[in-house]
Amino acid sequence: MAFVSTFRRIFAGSNNSLSLSSFSWVRHCSTLSSPKLFVSGLSRLTTNEKLQDAFAPFGELVDARVITDRETGRSKGFGFVTYATMQDAEKAKEGMNAKFLDGWVIFVDPARPREPRRPLQQDQPQSSSTGSGFTTNKTIGWCK
Repeated sequence: MAFVSTFRRIFAGSNNSLSLSSFSWVRHCSTLSSPKLFVSGLSRLTTNEKLQDAFAPFGELVDARVITDRETGRSKGFGFVTYATMQDAEKAKEGMNAKFLDGWVIFVDPARPREPRRPLQQDQPQSSSTGSGFTTNKTIGWCK
């Protein structure tokens, strides 16, 4: 319950509690290794243009992109911002972390390299056993 009351004080703006910007030190500890930033907590209404407008005052932007779902076209709630220099990216990280954008609090972190995907297994059999004596065959259905 204390956890909930602490958050109520934070978001209510009480002077005797921690402010929202005091949480930024937790995310501020990581250092930049590239000028690309990961932006999380984006509103579903945030577009590439709004993201670019919000981050443009901090330096020369190379790219600002909101990641969208392939099927629905809706925002997934995160994006990437790339600057020309590391100094501009550092200024943007400090200036935009834990700030409001389109009514939502966003967090700015260094982007990590994309992890390699697991290769698809080509040698899977057409039928599989469930352990109950029945075998699933994709073309026929259930077989005994």
